[in-house]
Amino acid sequence: MPGVTVPILMYHDVSSDTPAAFRKYIVTPKAFARQMRWLADADYTPIDLSTLIAHRTAGVALPSRPVVITFDDGFRDAVRYAGATVREHGFRAVMFAVAGLVGRPSEWLLRERGLERPLAGWAELRDLAGAGFEIGAHSLTHPHLPAIAADDARREIEESRRVIEDALGREVVHFAYPFGAVDRAVRAMVADAGYRTACTTHIGLSGPHDDSLMLQRVPVTGFDSLIDFACRLRTASSAAQTARAAIRRQWSLLRHRGA
Repeated sequence: MPGVTVPILMYHDVSSDTPAAFRKYIVTPKAFARQMRWLADADYTPIDLSTLIAHRTAGVALPSRPVVITFDDGFRDAVRYAGATVREHGFRAVMFAVAGLVGRPSEWLLRERGLERPLAGWAELRDLAGAGFEIGAHSLTHPHLPAIAADDARREIEESRRVIEDALGREVVHFAYPFGAVDRAVRAMVADAGYRTACTTHIGLSGPHDDSLMLQRVPVTGFDSLIDFACRLRTASSAAQTARAAIRRQWSLLRHRGA
């Protein structure tokens, strides 16, 4: 299946606890269950990042409608609610954990948004890995990597991999940039650390020629309807964003013809 484009969905938390300051990043368990049911009914097949990269580097075959489901941060509710729903459908997914804060509150959110949310512990992440999830690294403490000293950034990238591998007894080869913050130097550190993929927060579908250490993703927000979700799978945008883009294209075409 050469040239296949794959949506890499980006979730954060899945929870019934939805404070206004973080509402955009929380999908309720009910909404998440509906989204997963929709994927199944529409014949999508969730794959993990290792499968995607094996396809792009070694030609390993993909199912006809592949999609990658990723979760940033390792929030406790996401592990519990989303983990159960993903497993119920027999899907695969990727959870990026903040290695130095596992089992503790999300300290970076206190600085960024004035709130904290509990992160899953090692036992829960171990169970998730045993159920077929890939566990990736999301740094040690969730800093803006390009904004800190190079030695500190390198430690965040390298040590997060080691900590998770030691705790879970599994190889860790996937990384997600905290806040999506990355520059050339940080990308080079991720490559030197031995990661095979790294996910950004750049919005878009992932094409066959994408840089494997700068993968685009499709955000799924707490404000999305099921129609938005379906649109994002095809366009990376919500229904309203997709409609506005279509109107702009049509308007541009009409202006061009009238020129």
